[in-house]
Amino acid sequence: MSVDSEVAASILSPLSARCLLACGLQLAVAYVLAQRLGARCSSTDRWVLVWLCYDAIVHFTLEGPFVYMSLVGTVATSDNMLAELWKEYGKADKRWLYSDPTIVSIELLTVIFVGLLAVILIYSILKNTFYRHFLQIALCVCELYGGWMTFCPEWLMGSPSLDTSNWLYFWIYLVFFNGLWIIIPVVLLLQSWFWFQDTYYLQKRPGKKFT
Repeated sequence: MSVDSEVAASILSPLSARCLLACGLQLAVAYVLAQRLGARCSSTDRWVLVWLCYDAIVHFTLEGPFVYMSLVGTVATSDNMLAELWKEYGKADKRWLYSDPTIVSIELLTVIFVGLLAVILIYSILKNTFYRHFLQIALCVCELYGGWMTFCPEWLMGSPSLDTSNWLYFWIYLVFFNGLWIIIPVVLLLQSWFWFQDTYYLQKRPGKKFT
């Protein structure tokens, strides 16, 4: 075995692999669910549904238990399968291990409000309601604000809780997984922007009147 392979093997532990597999399974479930629910939707909306289903699944099945464990104790003192997953993530950001008030406050709002908002938006897309893009903008703003408030206070203090020396913790746990909740909301905001723009100019065409 080469040196690089030995280093990779030592970093990607069996627990790390199981956690990444669990995230992959969540995405697979979201994909299947979106394809079934959105069979009559456009291909673009089906991909949006994949994200929204994954978003809701993560909020309810991962972050929900995190909030519970943090309110009754801490992740570090909990002993269950999901606690092991959060302990693994806590190697990258130890605030998640010890019920950091800022993190728990954000996640409490995320589970109760943002998770529900994602479910309502899924319904709105499936039913093609008039308020779909209003909800989409609201959800994206919430996700982006949550990401900002998760990391900005930590950055201002010099990031004492973050481990950026390990490629897995930094690039996968911190950058990749948190980056998803930045890049995709921005893309969906742009989609809503162009939808409102097209609607506006359609109404401005000769012979068209606002109703």
